[in-house]
Amino acid sequence: MSESTATFGYRDVDPTEKPRLVRGVFDRVASRYDLMNDLMSAGVHRLWKDATAARLNPQPGEVILDVAGGTGDMARRYAKMARAAQERRGGDDATIHIIDYNAEMITAGREKGAPPEICWAVGDAQRLPLRDASADAYSIAFGIRNVTDIAAALREARRVLKPGGRFVCLEFSKPTGMALRAAYDAWSFKAIPQIGEWVAGDRESYQYLVESIRRFPDQKTFAGMIEKAGFSRVGYSNFTGGVAALHAGRVL
Repeated sequence: MSESTATFGYRDVDPTEKPRLVRGVFDRVASRYDLMNDLMSAGVHRLWKDATAARLNPQPGEVILDVAGGTGDMARRYAKMARAAQERRGGDDATIHIIDYNAEMITAGREKGAPPEICWAVGDAQRLPLRDASADAYSIAFGIRNVTDIAAALREARRVLKPGGRFVCLEFSKPTGMALRAAYDAWSFKAIPQIGEWVAGDRESYQYLVESIRRFPDQKTFAGMIEKAGFSRVGYSNFTGGVAALHAGRVL
C-alpha cells in the first residue's frame, strides 16, 4: 500500500473511496452486528470488552468518547461502571458520547435503548466534533482498522483528550503462537464468511472483515503508531493468545 491508497480488505483502494465502501459494509450488517459478534467469537468478545471497560475505569462526571461505538455495547458498560462509582462516592453523572460514522449502526444501537448518560452522534474518527482537550477518556473497540487514515484518527484522539486523559483501543490482532495462528486463520477464512452468509445473508461483508483483520498492524507496530501520535505510557495486553489486543496510553 502506498500513501496514495487505503486498504479495503485485501484490496488497495483510493482513500476517497474507502469511507463509502466501509459504510456499505456496516449498512448491511448493522441489524445483526451484535449477534454475529457472539457467533464469531463464541461470546468471548464480551470478556474482552469487560476487560477494556475495567482498564478505562469510568468515573462520575467524566466525559467519555466511545468512537465507532455504533450499537452501544461498550458505552453501556461505561455508563454502568460510572453509575456504580457515583453511588459509592457521589459526584455528577458521566457523559458518554457514542460517535460512529455509520448511521445504520447508530440506529441499531438506539433501538436497543440506553441509559440517559449516553449521547449518540454520526461523526468521523478522523475529524471529531469536539473541542481540544475536552474529554477525559477515549475508547475505540473493533473500529480503528476500518478508518481510512489510522494515524489521523490517533492524532484526533490525542487532540480531544485532556491532560491526564486515557486512551484505550480494543482490536483484533496477531496470535502469538503458530498453532493458534493456523487454527484462527482456518476459522476466520472458512467459517466466518459462511456464518455471515447463513445468519446475515451477507458473505461479502464478513469476508472483508476477516481480510481487514489480517492487514491490521501487529501489536508492536500499532503501539509505535500510538506513541507517534503523542501518547505516553503506551502498552498492550494480549487476549486469547493475541487474537485480540487491548492497547492503552495516556496524555501527559
